[in-house]
Amino acid sequence: MKEKLYTIELTDAVKSGDECLFCWLERKLEQENLEFVLGSSYMEDDIRGETSRKGFCRHHTKMMYDYGNSLGNAWIFKSRLEHMNGELKKQMAHYVPGKGGGFLGRLRKTGQAGESGGSSQAEAWLRSEEGHCYVCGRMKVIYGRMLDTFVYMLRNDPEFCGLLMDSKGFCFHHFADVLTVCEEKLKPEEKQQWIPKLGELMARNLDRVQEDIDWLIEKYDYRNKDADWRQSRDAVQRVMQKMAGIYPADPVFQCRK
Repeated sequence: MKEKLYTIELTDAVKSGDECLFCWLERKLEQENLEFVLGSSYMEDDIRGETSRKGFCRHHTKMMYDYGNSLGNAWIFKSRLEHMNGELKKQMAHYVPGKGGGFLGRLRKTGQAGESGGSSQAEAWLRSEEGHCYVCGRMKVIYGRMLDTFVYMLRNDPEFCGLLMDSKGFCFHHFADVLTVCEEKLKPEEKQQWIPKLGELMARNLDRVQEDIDWLIEKYDYRNKDADWRQSRDAVQRVMQKMAGIYPADPVFQCRK
């Protein structure tokens, strides 16, 4: 099966007027994946088997609770709990007390000489379970394909390129990814063309939001109380997005049914 080219999604993102087209895509992708997980898919054995093994990070666990669908969450976390409960019992069956520190202290030991290492293996397993997430994993794969499509469109879609250069650019987090994929995928002459252009796009838009947040601060001076807000009313959340790739003012994402 041929991999999907995300040309429509990227075009929609660059037309969105967002401070970062990849923030816009990432939010859309995250919400679509939550809807998938908590839609009818939780009744499918293969999906629930995978979510039982991979689990969810703290961020997406909270998003799942906020989203709603108590029955869907109950089924998913029932299966995840059964998996974790069984595996932890297996891990703890190999536990052998070490020297000093009490039970929790011994669980933190890292396999000192003369000890079985059973407790450290249990800890390592628990830590490894925190390192993967079903939603994060799906997003990572699709996001990688979107970055590849971005390079494809730089090469093949003049209309997209024009829209991109008129856009608000990227946040710092996603601009790093853009530079990485351009460095890896573009030919030397293409890098010479596009990387400076993308840098200029970033500089122009960072100057814009800098001006907005500077004016927001000036607006609090009593001498400017009657002055126009210009574009500064939402400057704080837009600067936060540029800095950290987040939407601090977003409402909680909830089931719309």
